[in-house]
Amino acid sequence: MTTVTLVMPAPIERATGGNAYDRRMAEALPGLGIETRLAAVTGDFPHPGADDQQQLRATLESQVNGAVLVVDGLILGGLPELFAEQANRLRLIGLVHHPLADETGLSHPSAETLRLSEARSLALCKGIIATSAFTARRIKTLGLAHRPVHVAPPGTAPRPLAEGSDGDPTLLCVASLTPRKAQHVLIDALNGMQDQPWHCTLAGEDRLNPAYARRIRRQIETQRLDRRITVTGALDTDRLENAYHRADLFVLPAVYEGYGMVIDEAIARGLPVVSTQGGAIPDTLPPGAGVLVPPHDADALRKTLSQLLRDPATHRQLARGARAARAALTTPDQAAAGFAAALREVLGHD
Repeated sequence: MTTVTLVMPAPIERATGGNAYDRRMAEALPGLGIETRLAAVTGDFPHPGADDQQQLRATLESQVNGAVLVVDGLILGGLPELFAEQANRLRLIGLVHHPLADETGLSHPSAETLRLSEARSLALCKGIIATSAFTARRIKTLGLAHRPVHVAPPGTAPRPLAEGSDGDPTLLCVASLTPRKAQHVLIDALNGMQDQPWHCTLAGEDRLNPAYARRIRRQIETQRLDRRITVTGALDTDRLENAYHRADLFVLPAVYEGYGMVIDEAIARGLPVVSTQGGAIPDTLPPGAGVLVPPHDADALRKTLSQLLRDPATHRQLARGARAARAALTTPDQAAAGFAAALREVLGHD
């Protein structure tokens, strides 16, 4: 049986799309003949401190010669010198959720530094796996790799259909509180809709960027929306399932997504989606299951949300589209099989 070690950010259970993908693959691969071990490393990646770099170095040094390591791109991309120390004796495979240089809010010099760093790290790898066709294209466009990039999208199982709210229409946004997810744009949009009935839940990890999380809470308070917008932090499985179940509309105002797993999660429950044209989102959202607006555009988002809340017929049409798309989602088993095939392709050409 092939054995791989998947190196991912700690904590393993962190409620981010990247960690969810890594966990799902690690759980499914043994059933496909690939024994998988998890190595979770702490640090503020891609720029970890000295102690965290030393922990990562120790993790790499503990691997036997010839070991196969699939390394999450958030860890890999910023530390080419560290991975170069072990690249000759380990078989490294880069797992890229989205290029580091595409992160929101970077200055041009910072983005270029990350682009060059990630290119050096990926050059050390025996192969590269991207979680979407869009990300694979971005890797090529940014000059991060000149070898083939294998694509292994995530999978989502159909869930019980959402029943919706008992009272005012409920909008649900599931995303970490970070600038790339752009919850501040959603709040600005909702601030212009106070004459309409609605409630919005912002569910997601609030410890990745504490300054932005504080900004979001302050914005809600300043705009006097604290009774209409609830910030929950990361929810456990049962509470998150309940949030989806009681939602009427899913909203993701993200500036950029390398895939957008939460869109699949919404579709899996038959929820219509309002999101943006940022990154891979247009590839991820099935036609007829939602509406996309330009990123950063609170006015366009407000107009779309307001129209859907005022027009039940359009909402029902999109809900029907989401339910139809639900049946065509890539399943977790199909996703794991795709990932396993990509791994074997890489290792077969090593």
